[in-house]
Formats: sequence, C-alpha cells, structure tokens
Amino acid sequence: LVKRALASGEILHLRRGLYCLAAKYLRQKVDPLALAQRIYGPSYISLETALSFHGWIPEAVYAITSTSMDRSREFDTPMGHFSFTRVPQETFYAEVGRVEKEAGSSFLLASPLKALADYVHVHKREWSSVRPVVESLRVDEGLLAGVGAEEFDGLLVNYSSLRVRRFLKGLRKDLKR
Repeated sequence: LVKRALASGEILHLRRGLYCLAAKYLRQKVDPLALAQRIYGPSYISLETALSFHGWIPEAVYAITSTSMDRSREFDTPMGHFSFTRVPQETFYAEVGRVEKEAGSSFLLASPLKALADYVHVHKREWSSVRPVVESLRVDEGLLAGVGAEEFDGLLVNYSSLRVRRFLKGLRKDLKR
C-alpha cells in the first residue's frame, strides 16, 4: 500500500520510516519547524533559523537548521532542506524553550543568545565582541541589549568550546552584563 501511495503521489517520503500526506490531502499545512524534530532527534531549532524566527536577522532562511546530540546529518526532502549539526554541550536543552503553534504543532527553539553561541561553534567564528555580530549577521544592537546576565551565566558553563566561551565573555563585556 505504501509503495502504491508513493507512486501515485498520495504520500511523500521524508526519510526511512517517515512519511507525510501530500498537500492536497492535508487539512492544514505541515509546519517545517515541527517536522524537523520528527526527522532527526533529539534536536532543537537553532542557528540562522532560530535567529530569523526571533526576528534577530533580517534575511529569510530557506533551510531549517538545528543542533543535535548525535552526528551531523542533512536531509533533502519534498518538505524542504533540513540540516542537523552536532554541538557538544554540558546540558543540551539549556536555554531552549518549547514553542506551541496555533495549529497544534510544537517544536523546541533555542534562545537568541544560545543560537548565536551555536552559530559561533558551528561556523568556527573567532568573535569576541558585539561588532562582528552586528556587521556580519546584521543583528540590531537594541535586541542584544535585552539579553540578561543570567542567560550569559547559564551558557558560559554549558559550552566547553573555548571559542564559544571567549565569544560569550566578550559579548557580555561589551554589553556590560
């Protein structure tokens, strides 16, 4: 039955063992952010996708980027491109919140500061101040001013990466937290 449904386009193959009904058979559209956690987990939405969701970067994001406990993987599906990157941490879900959508879907989303820390780790940035964040990612300094000292405290002990710790300490110093 699955083979026939795939051939006729009634269902879509997302990854081994995971299928989705075709759009014409759905009552409501599938949220790609909620779908990301079904494709590969444990994971949470982070990096550019989280920064865009929070309104911290002006660019549109076309791939769903997440961090994972397991090895890094990418999935190109009919529902979009999903990228999962391993980020070693002391507490994986520190500064991660659950977002509930109106349609009943939910997903785990990194706070903006955690998404920045993940970005520095994944892209191997040698940042130690506010300037590269504002210039490279075009993050508004007013948004950075809203980050509290307790969020810095929680993340500084969470990452073992010296690059991320240097970034968080430099950002905290520039923001006077």
